[in-house]
This record gives sequence, structure tokens and C-alpha cells, in this order.
Amino acid sequence: MDNAQTPRTLPRFSATFDPHTLAEIRRAAATGIYDIRGGGTKRALPHFDDLLFLGASVSRYPLEGYREKCATDVWLGTRFAKKPIHLKTPVTIAGMSFGALSAQAKEALGRGATIAGTSTTTGDGGMTPEERGQSQTLVYQYLPSRYGMNPDDIRKADAIEVVIGQGAKPGGGGMLLGQKISDRVAAMRTLPKGIDQRSACRHPDWTGPDDLEIKIEELREITDWEKPIYVKVGATRPYYDVALAVKSGADVVVLDGMQGGTAATQDVFIEHVGIPILAAIRPAVQALQDLGMHRKVQLIVSGGIRNGADVAKALALGADAVAIGTAALVALGDNDPRWAADYAALGTEAGAYDDWHEGRDPAGITTQDPDLASRLDPVAAGRRLANYLAVLTLEAQTIARACGKSHLHNLEPEDLVALTIEAAAMARVPLAGTSWIPGQQF
Repeated sequence: MDNAQTPRTLPRFSATFDPHTLAEIRRAAATGIYDIRGGGTKRALPHFDDLLFLGASVSRYPLEGYREKCATDVWLGTRFAKKPIHLKTPVTIAGMSFGALSAQAKEALGRGATIAGTSTTTGDGGMTPEERGQSQTLVYQYLPSRYGMNPDDIRKADAIEVVIGQGAKPGGGGMLLGQKISDRVAAMRTLPKGIDQRSACRHPDWTGPDDLEIKIEELREITDWEKPIYVKVGATRPYYDVALAVKSGADVVVLDGMQGGTAATQDVFIEHVGIPILAAIRPAVQALQDLGMHRKVQLIVSGGIRNGADVAKALALGADAVAIGTAALVALGDNDPRWAADYAALGTEAGAYDDWHEGRDPAGITTQDPDLASRLDPVAAGRRLANYLAVLTLEAQTIARACGKSHLHNLEPEDLVALTIEAAAMARVPLAGTSWIPGQQF
């Protein structure tokens, strides 16, 4: 047989040294700097898709769709605050800063959340008049950087969220490149215009839970004990972190899994630090139960929430509410195929764009460029977000009805099974078709 007729073996690529890994090694070797990006983890992780609900049949009785009520509201901050928050839906908007986002995007988030009857959150960088003006319920984030922090804005807020960590970068600070530090952003953050900024990774006011308790007391005094105090932690050691947040006096604990997005941080953080939210919820709930505080201190979870099924599953595992970030930006119009040509000019495409830190977002959402930002109509974008929030709520409600529940908070782990051993172990629910929960003795 001559060479022309010899069958050729197809090239075989390494699973360890795949094309992306090889490209990253070459990039690091050429530049000598680590990669910075936004958007959140891209690796496959155990998630809510690995769980299924057990709908009602003979052994359970479902609710009739339009004749029997299934409530969706939630109270947040009932432990100590004089004015706890009452929301129509357990889906809230996570903190995303003005600086990372345009002023138009922050206004649109406020508009959409208000229409839907839920809350939005300021993020690192302070409170803008547009955001406060359009947000019926606004949570003020108190971060290690203390950018834009002042007692007057704290008093204007409806709740305060003390941010210890974020799921995409627990133990690390975020970044804001100079091209996004406009005159307005610089003035709000007391930073020089056009100079790269990196947020602190820990608060200068405390080194442990005892000091955190003192800081929470100070914030309560500033606000006359009216505002609920949240404590937000990245998912790493959820049992101990939640327990210490509760003992420090938190009204609400926010737990952010590693699927949470970020405006900008090191790629190595995004992909290799933290744990999935699916693995974090049950230890957090266990901590609350062990302290006798489950449902007394509310738990909000975030990181990869996409649809009403995710919402219902998070609540069934013991959360009181969820927060969305990346999904909210997509609802506003980010990564929209209508800007395909603009994304192509940036060397990417809609759905893959994660260079939010560079400030060149064609959708006008993650930018401070006035021409790009003007592309986003905050009124229309707010309506899209409100529509999306309504769908999430209705989907979760539909699932709850099918499980025979008259309130979303009546969903429970017994309503769930897992499709994989990993998900069963993390969520502490049986593997589908069995009564086996991995890691638990019979």
C-alpha cells in the first residue's frame, strides 16, 4: 500500500493541555502578567440543573393553578431592624457598582426592580441619584474600599450590606481600569481620573468577628436601628462564616457561590477559588439551624441563578431569597446578538464577551464611554428586566404549586432528588430512584 492510500490517524489533543490552556501559557510567556477578565467562571460545575423536583401525584396533592393561592413574598431583616424589607418576589438584584456599570444601567436596574416589587443594590462605588431615585427599595453596599461611603447615603438606603467577600473572588479585591474612571466615577470614589484602581481585599475597620460586631453596632446607631444589616460572604467555608455573621448581629446573610459574576479580577481567582453555590447552601442552612436562627436570620444566595427552577431549588434547599447579577445584565441587553458586528470587532461574540473591565461594551452597560452608554435606554431596559423578574417568579410559583405548596418558602429538600452522586452529596438529597444520600449513613 503506497503512502497515498495509508489511513491517517486524527490528531489527538490533550485533555490537560487543551487549546485554551496552551494559548494561555503562550500569552503569559509573552506578557509576563496574569489574565484579568470579568463575567464569572466558565468551567462546568455541579449546579441546580443536577436536581429535579418531585411533583405531586397520588402521595401529594397539587394546587389548582388559578383558584388556590401560592404566595411569593419575602420579609428581609426581621431580626433587629425597625423597618424590615417586604418584597413581592424572592428574586433580588445583586450589587454591581457604578463604575463597573454605566449610570444608565444602574438606573435601569432600579426601574426594573421597582416594577417587579423587589430590591436592587448599589455595589462598590457609592449611590447615584438616578439609582436612588428609581429604586423603591435600595440596599447600600459597605465594602472594604469604602468608595463613596458617607453617612447621609447610608441613611437614604433601605438596608445596608456589609461585604466581606464575593463568590467570584473570595479573599481578593476587584479591579477598575483607568479607562473606566471618568470624571464622575473619580469624584465619587475620590480617585485620580484615568488611573487603574484595585479594591482592598479586607476591611480596614476590623480583623475578625468581634470587630465586625462593633461595626454593625455603629451602622445601626447611624441609622437609628431602622435599616436591616446584611453581611455578604463568598462561598468558601459557609458553615463557619454564616455562623460568625449571625453571632456578629447580622439580620440577613448573603452567600455568593463561585458562579457569581465579577466586573474584573484575575482569571485564576474566577476559576479556582471558592465553591459552587450548590455545595454551599446546605452547610449555611445547617449553621442557621444549629443556632436556632433559620428563617429568623434570612439567607440570600447567589451565583448562577438563571431561571425560576433555580430560584425554586435554592429556596427548597433552605434559602429565603436569591440575588441575580449576570442574568440581570443579560435581561437589560448585554451580550445581545444585535451588536454582533461590534463584538466581532472586539475579537469576540455575543455570549462570550467577558472583557467588561475594558469599558468597550457595545450594549452600553459595562462602560463609561458616553457614546456607548447612550445606546442603553434605561426605561426600555428596565421594562425588560421587570419582564424577566416576573417570569422567574411565575416559574418558581408554578413549580411550588406542582409540589402542593401554598408558599415558595414551603418548598423543602424532601421535594428534590439529584441526578448525580456529586449533586446528591452537595445538596444532601437522595440520588434519583434511590433513598441514598452520599456521605450519610443508613
